[in-house]
Amino acid sequence: MGRSIVGHVEAIFRYPVKSMRGERLDAAELGWHGLEGDRRLGFRKVGDRGGFPWLSAGRVPELVLYQPCLPSHVRTPSGADLPVFGEELAAEVGRRFGAPVEMMQFRNGIFDEANVSVIASDTVREIERLAGVAADVRRFRPNIAVRLERPGAFQEDEWVGRVPSFGEAEDAAAVTVTMRDLRCGMLNIDPDTASLAPEVMKAVVSRSENHAGVYAAVTRVGRVAMRQPMYLS
Repeated sequence: MGRSIVGHVEAIFRYPVKSMRGERLDAAELGWHGLEGDRRLGFRKVGDRGGFPWLSAGRVPELVLYQPCLPSHVRTPSGADLPVFGEELAAEVGRRFGAPVEMMQFRNGIFDEANVSVIASDTVREIERLAGVAADVRRFRPNIAVRLERPGAFQEDEWVGRVPSFGEAEDAAAVTVTMRDLRCGMLNIDPDTASLAPEVMKAVVSRSENHAGVYAAVTRVGRVAMRQPMYLS
């Protein structure tokens, strides 16, 4: 199967603290464990012995209103800058959750399924149309958003098992698409207000069995940048 251009990088996002507000970047280094600095921090639910003890915005939607100002602080919704590992930040988030939490740091990040997520802007716009609700791409919390050469939503489903690469060079950063992205209630959370719009997830369930975008594993490290062509092989 040959190498063909399928689109261009339209947006790059990194989420320093799991479920908190992301950073929109012009470029980022793609390492073996995803974008450098992505989801390397997260709150652990103290005393939770389950298989996924990390606090997410699915439980506390207001987490998306907290802005990491790393390496040292997080800006709260009220505008206070609190130390990222400080007791005050953990106590505030714990009050919202209703149980104690503590900030943890992980060398290789905290990911739900895979360490890179990609979505096409056409897919986001189609979900917006079906839901009748503004479906800002940030609702989907991708690492890379792609503007497609050939218009059409949900083309990402065809990428499973294939290898997108970013940039013209033969040794450009590349990932292998491993699965479609099975969505959760975070889709319903407005990234600016934390208000809920269940119509968004309902639209995804109806249109594509609750999948939108894809997960991928890193195949070749390198730099990902805005407006780079994305090739598929």
